[in-house]
Amino acid sequence: MGTVTLGVSIAVPEPHGSHLQRCRLGFGDAAAAHIPTHVTLLPPTEVDPAARPAIEDHLSALAAAGRPFPMRLGGTGTFRPLSPVVFVRVVEGAAACGWLQERVRAPEGPLARELLFPYHPHVTVAHGIAEEAMDRASEELSDYEAAWQATGFALYEQDGGGAWALRREFRFASAPGTAPRPDAASRVA
Repeated sequence: MGTVTLGVSIAVPEPHGSHLQRCRLGFGDAAAAHIPTHVTLLPPTEVDPAARPAIEDHLSALAAAGRPFPMRLGGTGTFRPLSPVVFVRVVEGAAACGWLQERVRAPEGPLARELLFPYHPHVTVAHGIAEEAMDRASEELSDYEAAWQATGFALYEQDGGGAWALRREFRFASAPGTAPRPDAASRVA
């Protein structure tokens, strides 16, 4: 039957998402054409397709327990030399992202898994390209800033060619367009 590769992330909204995607492509990172601009909550994870209903139920419950929070990006950082990545830093909302990713990967849940590296929320703007291009990405986006209200997260699926497609969005219970739940309003997201 095989497996499918899923990921969970917070999308970087417009106009910021497409701007950073164009920058990433401009630095020579061709993979950016198939990767929506995002902050990862669950890295690519192989699962049995039969687990999808349980996964979606798990994510729905997590969204119901969450609440919107401010996200702000500012400046750049890198994981080099450990990993060939330049990123835009999450300077506000990192704790909320950490809370979410821990619960997405909860040991008792359908997406339980260990990470290869400690969780560090970020927006990748260059990955696996020439060092000169990585340096250029770091320099050109060093003053970059963007801010928005995170109102939920999304489940993505990777196809055989490496492209990521939105499978389902999960809005926090008290996000605009949803009725707040009394028990969710008091929880930290």
